[in-house]
Amino acid sequence: MSADAATLAYYEAQAPRYTMDFGAAPSRHLDAFLDRLAAGTRILELGCGAGRDAARMAERGFAVDPTDGAAAMVRKVRERFDLPARQLRFDELDAVDGYDAVWAHACLLHVGRVMLPAVLASIRRALRPSGWHYASFKLGAAEGRDLLGRLHNFPNAEWIALAYREAGFDIVDALQYPGKGTDGTMRDWIALTCQVPR
Repeated sequence: MSADAATLAYYEAQAPRYTMDFGAAPSRHLDAFLDRLAAGTRILELGCGAGRDAARMAERGFAVDPTDGAAAMVRKVRERFDLPARQLRFDELDAVDGYDAVWAHACLLHVGRVMLPAVLASIRRALRPSGWHYASFKLGAAEGRDLLGRLHNFPNAEWIALAYREAGFDIVDALQYPGKGTDGTMRDWIALTCQVPR
């Protein structure tokens, strides 16, 4: 989760709503990502929210480490899915070669642009050789806040692709699609599937 105080406060306060509204189905890109991974793969989930994706990973037999920067979200994951979620902000990630994959659906978009290179570098370090990483971002032209006051980096496709390449990732797939955010605003999104070079 972002170190931005207003964004963290939003998720602390809204954890019950996320459990009710978004707990039913996993992210639409998750199964395709999991299909790339070997059985039993160890996955770090950043920004696990209410736990729907972590639950799907566990259901499919993966060893998932669900994390979120908001303590209230961590409690919801433990209560609802009995998974060992733990509190971790993006800037606190210090694992080295600890995971086969890192899943970060709709969460790294809250990292300020100045901080993003360091966060991507820490994700790269956390992955083993040939490890996989997924992240999705709302596209835009400049960093700002949405109607709910949450910080967003709002990159364009070229900017975010360059950031990933500079962090040492190969971009395997970059899918752009329209989607509505929690604040009700329709935007174009980009979903990046990346791999650590062999």
